[in-house]
Amino acid sequence: MERDFTVVDAIELVEKHKAILADLSSIEDVSAEMEKSVIDASNDMIEAKTKEVLNTVPVEELSKRIRGVRIKALRENGYTTIDKILAATFYRLSSIYGISENAAYAIKEAANDIASDTAATVKIKLSLDDKNTVSSRLIKALYIYKTTTDNRDECSELLDEYKPSVEKALRNITPATSRLKWLFSGKDKKERAIKSYQYLSDLLNNDYYDVYSYNTKEIKKKRRSTSTEGWRDFEDNPIPFFMTLETIAPKALGNDDTKYGLPEELALEIQDQCYFPNGLLCDLRNYQVWGVKYILHQEKVLLGDEMGLGKTIQAIATMVSLKNTGATHFLVVCPLSVLTNWSREVVKNSKLRVVEIHGKTKETALEHWITTGGVGITTYETTSIFNLNDDFKFSQLVVDEAHYIKNADARRTQGVAKIASHAERILYMTGTALENRVDEMVKLITDLQPSIGRSASHISHMATAPEFRNIVAPVYYRRKRVDVLNELPDLTEIQEWCRLSSEEKRVYEDAVLKKNYAASRRVSWSVDNPSNSSKANRLRELVEEAKDDGRKIIVFSFFLDTIAKAMSIFPEDCYGPINGSVPPRRRQEILDEFDDGPPGSVLVAQIQSGGTGLNIQSGSVVVICEPQLKPSTENQAISRAYRMGQTRDVLVYRLLCENTIDERITDILEEKQRIFDAFADKSVAGEESVQLDEKTLGDIIEEEIKRIKEERGMIDFEEKNDINEV
Repeated sequence: MERDFTVVDAIELVEKHKAILADLSSIEDVSAEMEKSVIDASNDMIEAKTKEVLNTVPVEELSKRIRGVRIKALRENGYTTIDKILAATFYRLSSIYGISENAAYAIKEAANDIASDTAATVKIKLSLDDKNTVSSRLIKALYIYKTTTDNRDECSELLDEYKPSVEKALRNITPATSRLKWLFSGKDKKERAIKSYQYLSDLLNNDYYDVYSYNTKEIKKKRRSTSTEGWRDFEDNPIPFFMTLETIAPKALGNDDTKYGLPEELALEIQDQCYFPNGLLCDLRNYQVWGVKYILHQEKVLLGDEMGLGKTIQAIATMVSLKNTGATHFLVVCPLSVLTNWSREVVKNSKLRVVEIHGKTKETALEHWITTGGVGITTYETTSIFNLNDDFKFSQLVVDEAHYIKNADARRTQGVAKIASHAERILYMTGTALENRVDEMVKLITDLQPSIGRSASHISHMATAPEFRNIVAPVYYRRKRVDVLNELPDLTEIQEWCRLSSEEKRVYEDAVLKKNYAASRRVSWSVDNPSNSSKANRLRELVEEAKDDGRKIIVFSFFLDTIAKAMSIFPEDCYGPINGSVPPRRRQEILDEFDDGPPGSVLVAQIQSGGTGLNIQSGSVVVICEPQLKPSTENQAISRAYRMGQTRDVLVYRLLCENTIDERITDILEEKQRIFDAFADKSVAGEESVQLDEKTLGDIIEEEIKRIKEERGMIDFEEKNDINEV
């Protein structure tokens, strides 16, 4: 049999394919090296953080672990913290007067135990505001690992698919690699050798070689990436970094809880639940995947994850998984303010089709959804038009902000209940801590699982006890940010005290004397010219500082007049306002414009409107123009920026004025919060206990009236005596 290639050609072809197989086979080792780089860098960060903490632990801590240690002797020799004890050698310690060799051994052992205990509690936080050598090394390792994942996967798939046939061809081509072997080979071997040569040659001219060549080159190039490239990518999209770290070194983030707070038996069932994400266009964190499995497995549930943990994404992922198993119709019921946001999130994060059932075309849209399926998105008010046939069933109902239907007699509650009777699965969602509103929780649980609701109602007085949580666990599931997002950057809250000018003081006091509650609360903002407002001037300074630091600013106020004045201060790069009169679609456009804006951009929003249903991670400075009567309102607003995806430390500034209603409101709420925190574990009192009612506000105004009158000399002798007696 003749051949049209030389021995040299065959040898070169064999060597090339052996090199390709070697490269592809080494990918597993490359992945292991990358994983090790991530683990080593995360351990270095934990070690650095541990050392930082131990530097603040006084040497007196040793006394809790060993008796008779001479703390005074250690202090006199400069060993004031546990960190310094760890850095000292045994011989150094034992040379201190009064410290024996046995004592030195005991001191070192106790210090090492303290260090181990501390390291076990230290968690990693990555932030653009905390770049250093150690954190940059971890960012670089994570960046390289995550950006090469697809390349490494393609190489592994290529190896699995072609390795057997290539190795077989390399064995069969052996006679062609030597004149002598060729001479003494039979016809069959020569034929196999020629076919193998042709096969191996063809591989170099098709997708096999192209895929190999592209991906191995990409891996080599990306392994030369710098931490600067990593930080830049982290700023644009931090979530994949945390997902990668969570997968490789979960303990570094403190996210190594395999049960996520569920009873063990239920957790094992959830763990085995299948989830099919094909068609989901975003990545889920581990706790979010667990949430999706919980929803799928339990079928009718109330997801109460704290704001910022991605309840919407979990709902979308659940619908995607159900669609992959044959489901066709889904319906979301939500407040009008977040309807547009829901539509955008579904389109952005999945291949599911959206039908908005709202507005003038709602009847037509409803018929279209019934006929064609997809994700119908409607509002509570629009549920009244849903007159579904008795035999019509759909796959899943999602009810966002489910606490809206707590009142059984309300029209929207009845509308949702009517629709729910046609749903095979139901997902209620709320970020409100229902443990603090037990009656509401039991009502919603009863809607979903009546038997569990009845059991829960019998022991509702023990809502914070483990027994109650275990009973409701099959239907109510809530995670807190502190439990699953340990990597969130720091949140710093700052009270910015301003001093009123004579003009501001006059305007404020006149409002108080007239008992104009609203005007009284607009301390400093009630002056005609914002240039004469101490709060407005401080806001200008804060924005300027934030701009210099490359940050964006979100300004919240309860009052439309204050919002208008705040916007007038910033003629450029100011976005908004977002308030109750702005349509949801326009709100989202404003947010998009703010996201695309330069550092120093200011978003102005009414706190009731901007504090719900919006994600504003591009802002890392929050300014609240006046104290709110419900701290939960402020917390909701802050959570719009301080949530998963935030890459910078979040700074919250509260603008306050001395000797005004601001001071009294702040003092009273802080005292209420201290009392609540002290007894929260023993009480089911909710957030409502930490707020000011109309009576308390009225009392504050009355106190202010008396103070102002006294200062102005407006109080007669008898009234003054009454005040002194009080």
